Amino acid sequence: MDGQRDIRPAGRREPADLHDPAGRHGPVDGRAPDAEVLIIGAGLTGLCTAIMLAERGVRVLVVEQGSPGELASGRNTGKATLLQGTRLATIRRHHPARLVRAYVDANRSGQHWLRAFCEREGVPFREATAYSYAQSPEGLERVDAEVAAAREAGLPVERVDRLDVPFPLLGAAALPGQLALDPAELVAALARAAEAAGVRIVTGVRALGVRAADPVVVRTARGMLTAERVVIATGTPILDRGHYFAKLSPSRSQIASFTLPSNAPDGLFISVDQPVRSIRRAGSGGQERLWIGGGSVDVGDTERLAVERRRLLDWAAAWFPDAADPVVWAAQDYESFNRLPFVGRMPRGRGRVFLATGYAKWGLTNAAGAAIRLTAELLADQGARRPGWAQVIGTRLTVPADLAAGALGNAKVLGRAVTGWARALTTPETTDAPADGEGTVGRRGIRPVATATVDGDTCRVSAVCPHLGGIVRWNSAEQTWDCPLHASRFTADGRRIEGPALRDLPRLPAASQI
Repeated sequence: MDGQRDIRPAGRREPADLHDPAGRHGPVDGRAPDAEVLIIGAGLTGLCTAIMLAERGVRVLVVEQGSPGELASGRNTGKATLLQGTRLATIRRHHPARLVRAYVDANRSGQHWLRAFCEREGVPFREATAYSYAQSPEGLERVDAEVAAAREAGLPVERVDRLDVPFPLLGAAALPGQLALDPAELVAALARAAEAAGVRIVTGVRALGVRAADPVVVRTARGMLTAERVVIATGTPILDRGHYFAKLSPSRSQIASFTLPSNAPDGLFISVDQPVRSIRRAGSGGQERLWIGGGSVDVGDTERLAVERRRLLDWAAAWFPDAADPVVWAAQDYESFNRLPFVGRMPRGRGRVFLATGYAKWGLTNAAGAAIRLTAELLADQGARRPGWAQVIGTRLTVPADLAAGALGNAKVLGRAVTGWARALTTPETTDAPADGEGTVGRRGIRPVATATVDGDTCRVSAVCPHLGGIVRWNSAEQTWDCPLHASRFTADGRRIEGPALRDLPRLPAASQI
């Protein structure tokens, strides 16, 4: 399994950039809004919402810093399932049964919408049974808890004791009729359908701020945009309003794709024990491959990320020995401390700014469900009614256990901030270029400097994250600078990739050039 490649999933087809020759990015005073609804982020949530609104006659503009779906939306395991590991039991421990039922109903609505969309647009998908499986006696207890929570929420989940799989399995929860697809193909189809419905998708636009006025003003790196309402559909909200960066736990998970081995099981598997292993077949005909996911780590825990990648590949080699040609990638996701996604109006947004985040690695059905809820709320003044499940989730309460989890998470963030600065200020900047693929952080005077060499090119940037001042760490597995505070990520030369940071890491000259 040596020689693995680190690339995006195959099959990505991206719409061309759309540029406005009329100078849309000029002054905003005294002219009509650029759109009725402006959506920041062309991932699953943004594109699904755009389609639903456009089909109801709303004029929609979507802006995206990179390419549609280039982050988590196009890099996940492609499971659109209502059985999500131990998600339902986890929510049930924190919330009453009616909230678990509402969460299931939201995901069911999202799954139904995705199925209908794929059938209409010709996006390949397959039906399969989803399994949450145990490999230990403790895992069996988790399986039983998930079965109980699922049945209480109205899902016909069964408990099975044996399955024809090559890896250890003591029992599993099973739910037939779930969906599997290629997320990159789905995103490409969503973008095409959105454009066909009249949505304008503009790439290469980084949003820098939102002013909740009438109309709402969105400040971008290319100028100002206006809209009657704005939806922030980025992985984590780009606005600090509401302090969602402190209410979310970010992590990165890895996925490896292999040639289909002879003993590949049929179904959608995810373990309830640690380390988590997610297994499914992908593709069709002679192009089938085996996808294995897992190895989730906190963003910025760069040493463990490399270790977990190796462990994932070793696990695959142990149980699927004839799997070959590994292709490895990673995706970042966010879980809210109260275990339910945040969807709806943003605090202090004057009812004009909306958001969706916190899908906890189950973004396919959650994103489509969030789009259904957002569409209903955005069209409320036209008589649209929120689904019953949305009204239930919208009245949830934060319980003491959630507050404790948030306090613990933020205490860890503070510890990482102190450790990062202490290490940076006590380590002099190296005068030698790091080896290719490596990066270092050191002090130049009182300034932390991050230096990395990629493909023979050495770049020096500020090591201070522009969000809240954390010290970035070098991620050798992905050759990026990652902030351990709130999961902002940057390329080796400092360009922002994702996270709550809005600006790049400033480039710095070599010490010899000062």
